[in-house]
Amino acid sequence: MPEVDQDRAERIRALNDKLRRESVGGRVVVTASVAALGPATVVRVREVVAKFDAFTEGDDPYGEHDFGAVEVDGEAFFWKVDYYDPELEFGSEDPADPEKTARVLTIMRSEEY
Repeated sequence: MPEVDQDRAERIRALNDKLRRESVGGRVVVTASVAALGPATVVRVREVVAKFDAFTEGDDPYGEHDFGAVEVDGEAFFWKVDYYDPELEFGSEDPADPEKTARVLTIMRSEEY
């Protein structure tokens, strides 16, 4: 595992988990191709993403819970959290600080990544 500041990683992880599980502390968006699957599928994918807890060192090397892959109805979906400044113009200067960060969780079909 890469060298990380564990306290900082824990703060980021808690914020990312809250967004993923509860849609609190940022925005959750789906790509156009996910939306085209219809509302019922979007709801199912969103529920599976919210419950995801299969983090591994390979896909979560910093322990921030900012990426995952899930399967719904035999199709693979990826989700990721990006960190922007509050105006959504640039990257966040400190993803551990919710006052300086606008979190965006994007859910996409695996082939879109």
